[in-house]
Amino acid sequence: MTATRIATAAGRAADTGRDDDAARSRRRRGALREFVTGHLFIAPAIVGLGLLAVYPLVTSGYHAFTDWNGLTAAKWTGWDNFDYVLNRDPTFWPSLRATGLFVLMSVPASLVIGLALAVLVNRPLRGVRIFRTIFYLPVVLPSVAVLALWKYIYDPQYGLANKVLHTLHLPTSVWLGSTKMAMPAVVLVGLWGIGGTMMIFLAGLQAVPSELYEAAQVDGAGPIRTFFRITLPMITPVLLLQLVLQINLTFQTFNQIAILTKGGPGTSTDVLMYKIYNDGFGNYLSSPQLGYATAEVWVLFVIVMLVTAVTLRFSSIWVYSSEEGEK
Repeated sequence: MTATRIATAAGRAADTGRDDDAARSRRRRGALREFVTGHLFIAPAIVGLGLLAVYPLVTSGYHAFTDWNGLTAAKWTGWDNFDYVLNRDPTFWPSLRATGLFVLMSVPASLVIGLALAVLVNRPLRGVRIFRTIFYLPVVLPSVAVLALWKYIYDPQYGLANKVLHTLHLPTSVWLGSTKMAMPAVVLVGLWGIGGTMMIFLAGLQAVPSELYEAAQVDGAGPIRTFFRITLPMITPVLLLQLVLQINLTFQTFNQIAILTKGGPGTSTDVLMYKIYNDGFGNYLSSPQLGYATAEVWVLFVIVMLVTAVTLRFSSIWVYSSEEGEK
C-alpha cells in the first residue's frame, strides 16, 4: 500500500515537473518572440542611424587626417591638417572671432526677446492665439525665401530699412556692405525666426504652478517682483535648454551668411561654417580640400562641445532644482 502511494506521489511530482518545464519553455519562447519583434521594429532606425550618423562620423574622423579632394584616394598626412588649421591658416582665427561675435550677439538677444514675447503671449489677452500664430509663422516659412526678402530690405538704395530711416530723418546705412553693420544686420535677420524659442519658453511659463502666483498676490508682490522672484527662477531649466540649443545653432550658422553676405565685407561675417564650406566646396573645381575642411569641422565640434560642457558645468549655480529646493 505504502509503495503504491509513493509511486503515485512520484508520478504526480513528475507531472508537476513537466508542467513547470513546459511553462518555463513557453515563457522563454514568448520572451524570445518579444525580443525579436522589438528589434525588428527598431531595425530601420538603427540602420538609418548607422548610415546617416555613425558611418559619416567615422569616415570624417579618418579623412580629417588625410589629404583628400573627394575624387582621388585619400593620402594619410597625420596631424598636418590640424596643425595648419591652428597655426598656419591666416583665415581661421578671424573666422573664429567672427563666429564668437555672432554667438555673443545672437544668443542673448534671442533668449531675451524670445522670453519677452513668451511672457507677452502668456497673458490672458483677447486674441492672444492670433499673436502666437503670427510670431511663430516665420519659423515655418522657407528660410531661403525669407533671407532673399531680407536682402532686399537691406538694399542701400531701394530697401525698406533705409526708407524707414529716411522717413524718420535718421542716418541711413549700407547695411550688408558695411564692416560695422553687416554682423548686427545678420543677427537681426536671425531673430526673425524667434517664434520657436518663444514657444518653448511659453511651455515653460505655463508649467509654473499657479499657487505660487496666488501666494505672491496675497503678499502684495507686483508684476516685476513676481517675475524675478517666481517666474524667472522656475523656468531656469527651460532657460538652460534654450541656452544650449542656441549656442549649438549659432555656431553652425550658414544660410544667413551664404545668402546675405558671403562672409563679407572683408572677413567681418566669415564665420567658421561658411569658411569650412568654402574650403571644402567653394573652390571645388580648382582646389578642393575636403580633408582639410573635415579637420576644420572637428575643430569646430570640439569648440562647441567645450562651450556646452562649461555651460552645463556651471548651470547648477543658477538653474532651479526641485530636488534641492533652491537655486
